[in-house]
Amino acid sequence: MNPIFFISDLHLAADLPRVTQGFFQLLKQLEGQTQALYVLGDLFEVWVGDDNTNDYNLQIIQAFKQLTDSGTQLYFVHGNRDFMLGHHFATSCGGILLGERTVINVPTGKLLIEHGDALCTLDEKFMSFRAQSRHPLWQQTMLAKPLTERVQIAELWRMQSKMQNSNKAENIMDVTPDAVTQVLAEQNQHILLHGHTHRPMIHALILADGQTGQRIVLGDWQEESGTAVIGIADEKGVRLENYHF
Repeated sequence: MNPIFFISDLHLAADLPRVTQGFFQLLKQLEGQTQALYVLGDLFEVWVGDDNTNDYNLQIIQAFKQLTDSGTQLYFVHGNRDFMLGHHFATSCGGILLGERTVINVPTGKLLIEHGDALCTLDEKFMSFRAQSRHPLWQQTMLAKPLTERVQIAELWRMQSKMQNSNKAENIMDVTPDAVTQVLAEQNQHILLHGHTHRPMIHALILADGQTGQRIVLGDWQEESGTAVIGIADEKGVRLENYHF
């Protein structure tokens, strides 16, 4: 059986040509070689609505559609940058938009997947904005604005986020350990796979029931170095691998 692949935090944008080409390269390599691809959030640096069908975004959709036409299943999870990505985009790619947190089957058992931003509970400002921006009425109001205005608003958010993050303590920028163990207990799972923090690593956990578990963190895609850390699940388990582009 072909393996399952996991990627996150590509932050695709037209001004990141190396990452964009690395993305196209990976999808081409996966044709006929993978059972499913899970995109665990922040596929785009920013997404202001599925009606933003510029040439760049259409190229991304076409690349995904070519992958799904080859027989690969495709799934998307919202990130903190592309939380307005909708079902129209997913279906245009031949994929499915999942909920925030999903338990999936992998060759060695079950796996809990999510983007990871919901676990950064110590970042109170972000969590407040997150709750607001995920509300259907807030998104409906935003999507009612002209596309050009939404793009301008998103650029402002990007600048504000960079300024705020530069002044935040390291522990605030990472997931809260108690939030991780609580979510795994609620979902009755032992392994969590997520992105968001840009800190790829496999963490050993002691869970609430005393059993051992794992938190597996994907990496972001680096424009300068042409590297990323992706996840692969097969009969040997779930692992991280370096991807060079």
